[in-house]
Amino acid sequence: MIIPIKKNGVIEDWAIVDLQGDLKFERTENSNNQLIGDLHFTKAGIPILIIGIHVLHGKEISLEKPLIVLERHRDNIRDETIGEEDQTVKTEYTVKAIVRKKLLFKSRPKSIVTNIPKPC
Repeated sequence: MIIPIKKNGVIEDWAIVDLQGDLKFERTENSNNQLIGDLHFTKAGIPILIIGIHVLHGKEISLEKPLIVLERHRDNIRDETIGEEDQTVKTEYTVKAIVRKKLLFKSRPKSIVTNIPKPC
């Protein structure tokens, strides 16, 4: 089967965020778009990830082989001359982004807040 791949205008550049260990957060009803932290870059290009009261320093690594993020589109096409039971499915893929780099955070997180006041 041949599946056409379309290039849709401007392709975004994405990066993989590689964290060592587990990232645990509270799940809510709308946890799909939940903010996990802030990603910043220094003037030298070093990535810094701030999650809650922790900061992680990382490095940017170029991938040997880029990855492509595809979005699938499926359309059911009915052939009315043959009958309603005969349907063909037309599948197309659109290139959504290209992943060329990885942000690696392999060191342990450091606490930003050193003195937390105790409740009275």
